Amino acid sequence: MDRPAPLMSPVLIAACVIIMVSFAIRAAFGVFQIPIAEEFGWLRAEFSLAIAIQNLAWGIGQPLFGALAERIGDRKAIVIGALIYAAGLVLSSFAVTPGAHQVYEILVGFGIAGTGFGVILAVVGRASSDEHRSMSLAVATAAGSAGQIFGPPLAEALLAVINWQMVFVIFAGMILSVLLVLPLMRAPVRKSGSQIEESMGAIVGKALRDPSFALIFMGFFSCGYQLGFITAHFPAFVTEMCGPIDPGGMLYGMGVTSTSVLGAVAISAIGFANILGTLTAGYLGKRYTKKYLLAGIYMLRTFIAAAFIMTPITPATVLLFSVGMGSLWLATVPLTSGLVAQLYGVRYMGTLYGIVFFSHQLGSFLGVWLGGRMYDAYGDYNVVWWIGVGVGAFSAIVHLPVKERRLVAA
Repeated sequence: MDRPAPLMSPVLIAACVIIMVSFAIRAAFGVFQIPIAEEFGWLRAEFSLAIAIQNLAWGIGQPLFGALAERIGDRKAIVIGALIYAAGLVLSSFAVTPGAHQVYEILVGFGIAGTGFGVILAVVGRASSDEHRSMSLAVATAAGSAGQIFGPPLAEALLAVINWQMVFVIFAGMILSVLLVLPLMRAPVRKSGSQIEESMGAIVGKALRDPSFALIFMGFFSCGYQLGFITAHFPAFVTEMCGPIDPGGMLYGMGVTSTSVLGAVAISAIGFANILGTLTAGYLGKRYTKKYLLAGIYMLRTFIAAAFIMTPITPATVLLFSVGMGSLWLATVPLTSGLVAQLYGVRYMGTLYGIVFFSHQLGSFLGVWLGGRMYDAYGDYNVVWWIGVGVGAFSAIVHLPVKERRLVAA
């Protein structure tokens, strides 16, 4: 029998590298909203729809890649994901019509699925002991925030010297480079193919019939809505809606000389704050009831978003919001994935979490797409913000009836 790995194992280190690079690229897409729209004279909704389709494809691809990894092996699935991701980015660099961007973002979305949470967290979950699992999932999730710290500023810096097409090509090279750490991704040995087929159907069927699984599925929707909208539209929102940067202020002295730079820095600040928030969520998930922690996170998000949109948008409130929302940003991921593992075991965690994550990405699709449509219709994002407040409150409530009882042996 394989021995569980310690907390900071080679598997966890490799997982952090892959997720960090994958999410650095994904988090930077909002930076391209204005440059691409201005170059081609598109409405905001055009590139927003491409990002929305990317999020939806990510959601569709997540359970598929989870099942693929359980069928052919984690590392092979990750290689396929990285190749699709790179192909989507390179093809996007040649796109000159909204339709082309929207088609190629399907590939990018599937690539994120193959190099993102579903496959990677399942490997980490299986390679971790019960004692370390919650923290291991939190560390891997926090690595996504680390990518978010440097992804948008890197994109902003590259756009200052080269066009967006070359930035996409550079990003393609970055995602292919993560394949160098794949030899470290060695999860516990699997069963044979026939055993996998029989038990996967039974466990997935049991989960789909469980009301708690449905509640977790519905609750994850608002997380995707809020994260998708903010990641895709917050840089543009800050650029256009925020008050001016004070030339004699601290931010100006730190190199934040325009609201466009502040928009990229805000996404980074969210990622920075989320590292601590996610690790804290993982620590608390070992000691307290996960459903109550999730309800609390969603309620805090609701209060923070409502307070932000009800006050004047200034550089100070932008940064305060970024830190506050960032501390709760991906804190739901180790708790939600840990809850899935707790209820249904870790054997098919990739597939089951992928199904739950599809709800997250439905929310992301709606948040990104509505952001573009509402902006073009009204010239601002107020309606989309308030919808986010409402679905956040819904998720806080819907987690309360979840029954944290193990249905499947770990």
